[in-house]
Amino acid sequence: MATLIDMRRRIRSVKGTQQITRAMKMVAAARLRRSQERIFNARPYARQLMNLLQSLAARTEWRGHPLLATRPVEKILVVLVTADRGLCGAFNTNLIRAAETYRAEHAGQEISFVLVGRKGYEHYRQRSVKIAGKHVNIFFRLEFSAAETIAREIIESYSGCTVDAVDVIYNEFKSVLSQRVRVERYLPIPPLEPTAEETLVDYIYEQPPHRLLQTLLPHYVEIEVYRALLESQAAELAAKMTAMDTATNNAADMIETLTLTMNRIRQAAITREIIEVVSGAAAL
Repeated sequence: MATLIDMRRRIRSVKGTQQITRAMKMVAAARLRRSQERIFNARPYARQLMNLLQSLAARTEWRGHPLLATRPVEKILVVLVTADRGLCGAFNTNLIRAAETYRAEHAGQEISFVLVGRKGYEHYRQRSVKIAGKHVNIFFRLEFSAAETIAREIIESYSGCTVDAVDVIYNEFKSVLSQRVRVERYLPIPPLEPTAEETLVDYIYEQPPHRLLQTLLPHYVEIEVYRALLESQAAELAAKMTAMDTATNNAADMIETLTLTMNRIRQAAITREIIEVVSGAAAL
């Protein structure tokens, strides 16, 4: 049976853990607000860039860019975006489970991985999968240059016919309590068709439309990769904040239970001492 000293030591230990989880929750909440602002700025930009590409496509018949080329899908490059650290609930587990499900669904095709985040790399480095690249420790200070590097790798792989498709698996930020695993095909870029409500106006371009497409298509891939990284970062912070809040509440419940147990042990010790005193006095 635990002694009074053991119970006090356990209560102090749980209180120390509670202070850590409370501090981690506050840090995650502060970082999440900044990350949300970056997402809300990136989403409209990516949407307007696609509208611009569709508008350009409506005014030119040129479809010769390598990123628009489609071919039979035999080799797939999967970009798996996980976190660099744990303590964020089922965030990483859900992503890895989705990647395993994807592998099972495409068992007849050759799949290679670009692993973004330490958790995904630690999971797959000891397994029989082809790792085409890894990018770790980029989320603490996420910059657009990281997205440019990843986008350059997948563009070179697709343009060089090393792979026939590029899919990205990441967590989309919906709210603080909700994150959704998304599997999106980034390459080839979907066919660029004009929107139905668009009125075709004869613009005068400073450069030919096909030359603008040559510049904008790679930039579109970079923006989409950057958006996925921002979504994943915000989803991770939201999951961490929720997990640390739950851990703080569980620690409070545990402290209450341990305190009740400690009081029972102390009361039993006092009762035992009183019985010993009374028994000794009766014997005299």
